[in-house]
Amino acid sequence: MHVFITRRHSAFEKAILPHLDAAHNLARWLTRNDQDAEDVVQEACVRALKYFAGYHGGDAKAWLLAIVRNTCYTHLRRHRSHELTLPFDDELLNLVSDAYNPETLFLKGLETAEVHRALEALPAEFREVIVLREMEGLSYKEIAEVTEIPVGTVMSRLARARRRLQTCLSDSHEKGIHHEL
Repeated sequence: MHVFITRRHSAFEKAILPHLDAAHNLARWLTRNDQDAEDVVQEACVRALKYFAGYHGGDAKAWLLAIVRNTCYTHLRRHRSHELTLPFDDELLNLVSDAYNPETLFLKGLETAEVHRALEALPAEFREVIVLREMEGLSYKEIAEVTEIPVGTVMSRLARARRRLQTCLSDSHEKGIHHEL
């Protein structure tokens, strides 16, 4: 029995430990709080260990991030349910210059305070797909698995999140120009 538990823990550590930074990154962006993110990741790891016997291989990162995501939303529902609502914004339909395209900014490795503020301002469902795609490098299919939504919805949310980020970054830039004048 002891050998089985040791092997199970060893397999768990091998599968999960390499992805703890990604887990914390997702939790931090969803909860917007370092302490909450640490608590969520810890709780997610406990859940992952509890259900590790049901994990039959595959993408361990996506499996762990799905648990982290679900744990984050459970935490937010318990403590800050008002953050889970998504207001409709007609302004998102306006096109903005490619200079403020969030994908371009992330690909260039530009992690400025301005980008972080814009990302923080996004509703959780947009923030999660941006973080999973642009920061963690997950494919649309992997994001769909993590978030338990169809690939088409992932693509739609990413497009809307990117437009919202573009608008926010463009507005911030415009305010900066007007402020300097």
